[in-house]
Amino acid sequence: MPKFAANLTMLYNEHPFLDRFEAAARAGFRGVEFLFPYAYRAEEIAERLQRHKLQLVLHNLPPGNWDAGERGIGCHPDRIGEFQDGVGTAIAYARVLGVKQLNCLAGKLPPGVDPEKARATLVANVRFAADRLKAEGIRLLVEPINTFDIPGFFVNRTAQALEIIRASGADNAFVQYDIYHAQRMEGELAATIKRSLSSIKHMQLADNPGRNEPGTGEINYAFLFRWIDEVGYDGWIGCEYKPKTTTQAGLLWMRELVK
Repeated sequence: MPKFAANLTMLYNEHPFLDRFEAAARAGFRGVEFLFPYAYRAEEIAERLQRHKLQLVLHNLPPGNWDAGERGIGCHPDRIGEFQDGVGTAIAYARVLGVKQLNCLAGKLPPGVDPEKARATLVANVRFAADRLKAEGIRLLVEPINTFDIPGFFVNRTAQALEIIRASGADNAFVQYDIYHAQRMEGELAATIKRSLSSIKHMQLADNPGRNEPGTGEINYAFLFRWIDEVGYDGWIGCEYKPKTTTQAGLLWMRELVK
């Protein structure tokens, strides 16, 4: 049976962030993820994880100025120093939080930047981050994100993420496969998961259209959950969706679609 982690950025957002850990634990989750921890002291988050017996399975490297619309700086040639400093910041948090996977957001292609220069920058940044994280026993992940939700996002297909990882030469870089983003950009979910399984170390889910919970859209999650088990995926699946009503009401899919 798949292991589901509550994404606390999107689930239980009727509660203040630090109260979402208790809500997730009460619902039966044993793992959690979120976008970023950096607005809080690492010790505050660690205390909530320990109190509620939760494992933090993922968060992202610093993304640049998120509030201003930046969605990562991995492909920005003029931000390499900032990216490298962000890796150090993420490692400092990871040591306290016990997280073993960190996601690198490639970001949007900056205006006026040649795509090949952006690619070379991202390849070098993936190599740097993967090496630094390997020394800490942490995996680096690279996530393709659809360009309907985030126009201009530089890495938007599974094959592209795999190619960048291969070009980096890093043996500690893997794919974060978000089912929702993949459905919007390329489809072929079952075939892609099976073909790329050795490179996929984390998954996330939401349905399409709407990015709501499984069972509300076009993706056949009952089949897909069985398929993910059959092909041997044993990692976490982060529930990164927008509840259609309340988080608790939206959890019925776990009983209805997971057999």
